[in-house]
Amino acid sequence: MPTLPVITAEQPVPDSAVAERARRRITRRLMPFLICLFVIAFIDRVNVGYAVLGMPKEIGLDAEAQGLGAGIFFIGYFLLEIPGTLLVENWSARLWLARIIISWGLLAVLTGFIRTPTQFYVARFILGAAEAGFFPGVIVYLSHWFRQRDRAKAVAMFMVAIPVANIFGSPVSGLILGVHWLGLEGWRWVFILEGVPALVFGVATVYYLTDWPREAGWLDAGEREWITRELEREKQARKAVRTYSVLEALRHRNVLLLALAYFCSLTSVYGINFWLPTIVKGLSGLSNLPVTFVASLPYCAGLAAMLFVGWSSDRTDERRWHAAVSLFAVCLGLVSSAVVSQRVGLAVAMFCVACAGLYGYLPSFWSLPTAFLTESAAAVAVGLINSVGNLGGFVGPYVVGYLTKRTGSFFPGVIYLACSALASACLILCVRHSRGGEALAPPSGL
Repeated sequence: MPTLPVITAEQPVPDSAVAERARRRITRRLMPFLICLFVIAFIDRVNVGYAVLGMPKEIGLDAEAQGLGAGIFFIGYFLLEIPGTLLVENWSARLWLARIIISWGLLAVLTGFIRTPTQFYVARFILGAAEAGFFPGVIVYLSHWFRQRDRAKAVAMFMVAIPVANIFGSPVSGLILGVHWLGLEGWRWVFILEGVPALVFGVATVYYLTDWPREAGWLDAGEREWITRELEREKQARKAVRTYSVLEALRHRNVLLLALAYFCSLTSVYGINFWLPTIVKGLSGLSNLPVTFVASLPYCAGLAAMLFVGWSSDRTDERRWHAAVSLFAVCLGLVSSAVVSQRVGLAVAMFCVACAGLYGYLPSFWSLPTAFLTESAAAVAVGLINSVGNLGGFVGPYVVGYLTKRTGSFFPGVIYLACSALASACLILCVRHSRGGEALAPPSGL
């Protein structure tokens, strides 16, 4: 492996035309493919929320059992997060991501053949273990290609996959629910058909992605030199402030606060993702297909908010308040939806406000850990934050299901999700400003 040059602040500013060309080419090469991968991943993760519109009667699931099955995915997911991010940083991103994608595709298809609640729980647990490492692995991978000042926009572009998956996955799942092929109910085909694309894209990943800029034959020599120099300059600047070991990163105050904040925010995210179709159906009395279309509307608001907040965060070079204000909007939207629950149109509008916040906070949030950590320390920090945070994906759906079963109403659970979003916002505001991240001065001229 070639030794990278140490870049100092005294070096001349790179040619702006080369820099701009490199940034555009990297974005156009990597981002559409990564977005497609995450759309597929997220559909396979949350399509259970649509499958349960037809599944419970056939295999015998009450509301609490549905929430448990949806959430148990994240227990398996939790166990393998940190090893996956280290493999992306120190081995090969494309090979590890390809392994993840192919594995979850196979397991998603097999979920279509479950017969009992126990099989449902096992399938969801193993699916979570198979997908573990994908999201934090991509976050680490983006740090190999995008400067800190460009990273919130890159993360925002990548994470548009979440609302896009819900916008398009909702009606597609609704259409599939209506089929009855080969003696199998539509909810089974939701799992089977939506699992197949992962198998195709998993193989393509091996040949399409490039691990490091120095290996990118699709960049010319000047472009490779520019991005390598810029990333090395940032790394050296952070090391000049403080270099953290892996163990120090795991104990870092900001990392622990971000992990707790992400746990609280994902409690809200997955509580809404799983239960929104069922809530809309209960409020409106519509059939499955119209419900899926209505349930996609809040994610349109989430898509717009994610792009705007990511752009604003990079423009102002501010992260914490962009994330926190978005989460305050989640709390406001969810509480308001409970207050106006008898007016379906207003309730859906308030869910739109909540989803705008639920997705708007993500680009700023994920720019925080790589602002003060580098290399393996950053990788394990991202893995820790994501693994602890995703336990909220278990808690949110399960608690809403439990409260719904006990009270006969969805809205005690919705209020719980609002409180989780509020706690997340407060924790993010407790994160200290990074002297080596947000205060890291970008080179002049770009």
